[in-house]
Amino acid sequence: MKVSIVIPTLNEEDGIGITIDSIKREEFKKRGWQLEILIVDGNSTDKTREIAMEKGAKVIIEPRKGYGRAYKTGFKEASGDIIVTGDADGTYPFHKAHEYVELLLKENLDFITTNRFAELEKEAMSFKHFFGNFILSTTLRLLYGIKIKDSQSGMWIIRKEALKKIKPLEKFHDGMPFSEEIKIEMFKNKEIKAKEIPSCLYQRKGKAKIQSWRDGWLNLKYLFKKKLVE
Repeated sequence: MKVSIVIPTLNEEDGIGITIDSIKREEFKKRGWQLEILIVDGNSTDKTREIAMEKGAKVIIEPRKGYGRAYKTGFKEASGDIIVTGDADGTYPFHKAHEYVELLLKENLDFITTNRFAELEKEAMSFKHFFGNFILSTTLRLLYGIKIKDSQSGMWIIRKEALKKIKPLEKFHDGMPFSEEIKIEMFKNKEIKAKEIPSCLYQRKGKAKIQSWRDGWLNLKYLFKKKLVE
């Protein structure tokens, strides 16, 4: 079995090395799993790509902008049977990636998303982001009946086969709404076994790229727009 860890990047030289180093490669090897670390880079102007390659990652340049665009490209390029995702800024617990894959296999799941609020490190999320996430997660639960606590978490564990059971990737949003969209698609599909598990979030390394109000408003509008066309 092969696991692909897919990480989108754009000028993340402060965090990408720490992020890759936190992956416990020996745990994957111990379990007999092949490991691929795939960086989807949006044409960084710093040393992100160089650091990633020095750490043994495969780097793909995706000049088209967007969080969702990076993942659509990464999912297509990933050669693993299981895909693990997360940001390149040191915020997600990649040191637990092998445990999350193990849980997916043990419980015969197709999709896992993580709840960052279960263990939120001090100063890992501003009050503005916390409040925005609360609004978005509440809206998603009310509109779609999906009982998850963190609609914006970017750490997922996915069987690649499950991607064939949802709508084509190219029909997904290219921007930040991709995160909530993939959760809706996975949890609403009766052929897919999906689960949210407790996780954690750490203080980021480097400058944040997210624009809170713009991205939050875009995500909120998308939830209503998607519901109207269903």
